[in-house]
Amino acid sequence: EAALATGGLTLAVIGTGPDVPYPRSHAGLHARIAEHGAVVSEHPPGTGPQRQHFPSRNRILAGLTLATLVIEAAERSGALITARQASEAGREVFAVPGSIHNPLARGCHRLIREGAGLVESANEVIAALAPLAAELADDLRTRLAAPTSAGHGVVTTTGQPRERDSTPVQRGGPADDPDYQNLWQALGHDPTGMDQLVARTGLTAAQLSSMLLLMELEGRVSSKHGRYHRNR
Repeated sequence: EAALATGGLTLAVIGTGPDVPYPRSHAGLHARIAEHGAVVSEHPPGTGPQRQHFPSRNRILAGLTLATLVIEAAERSGALITARQASEAGREVFAVPGSIHNPLARGCHRLIREGAGLVESANEVIAALAPLAAELADDLRTRLAAPTSAGHGVVTTTGQPRERDSTPVQRGGPADDPDYQNLWQALGHDPTGMDQLVARTGLTAAQLSSMLLLMELEGRVSSKHGRYHRNR
């Protein structure tokens, strides 16, 4: 509601079919999100609410974002599942603390004890994610500007074609970046978790997330449940 009220974009990941608002009282909000953002579901149209669908969608929530911020959570909460899956995928996790007497703050306090960032304002989240977002944006712009086939020029921001870079792109990442080569060697055809990749490469989870995103866009890497493997 807040994102829509300010003219922003928002996505809803739902545990029903994309055409089934749940509960029905959210039908108006469902329609507004579909118009100004996106409604995301892995279930076919017409699928009604089923209990097991709601926890399973949390991995999509975690995967779509740079970070997960938990505002309130009981000790047993779907939000904690999302936070765990975000952490396993190498994403940042933040939590808002509350009163020790509030049962809906206990999950947040548990996350903070386990290493989640303590957040008291939106600016703290922005400051923490700004460097990563800028790095991802720069990398993505670089990749989108790269030639996709031999003999084709690349259009610059001025609209003028420039000569194609003749430097071959080596398997696994940019030819001049040994970190990509290091990551490619650390990956196998069996799914590998982020913690293993950090240990094998010596790179940070934030660096690996950025690199893996680009390799996924290239079609070289696939991910499932926070684990990565080569496609070829």
